[in-house]
Amino acid sequence: MIDIPTRRTATVAVAIAIAVTWVSVITVLIAHQPDPGVASPGQLREGLTAALNEHDAEALSELIDYPPASADDFAKSYLDALAGRGAHDVTVKFAPDDLAPTSATVSGKLGDGTAFGYPVAIAVKDKLWLVSFTPPLP
Repeated sequence: MIDIPTRRTATVAVAIAIAVTWVSVITVLIAHQPDPGVASPGQLREGLTAALNEHDAEALSELIDYPPASADDFAKSYLDALAGRGAHDVTVKFAPDDLAPTSATVSGKLGDGTAFGYPVAIAVKDKLWLVSFTPPLP
């Protein structure tokens, strides 16, 4: 006797196949996602300055030393806070020098015209330069 699948069995089999396919696609996408960071300190300064001035969360998320699963959300909320204060004319200055920085000072002007500035740490991971939004260590 031949067993003919019921509609319920077929529906369950299709649902399982869709779930397995979805998990496989997500795994492949995550595995092929490039590591954050850029190849040189100059690229980091230019990219960070542009991302902060243009309020570009996607560009910022690619430059920060932050868990990849949360980098987009962090970048968006960080830029929303800057935009909420009217930040503009943002500059990034490296220390102790431009070729091998360990920290940076992000500065600019707020919407009311007052100046702001704060330090951030610079990190190098797997030869990729990143900014870390934690205070730099001395």
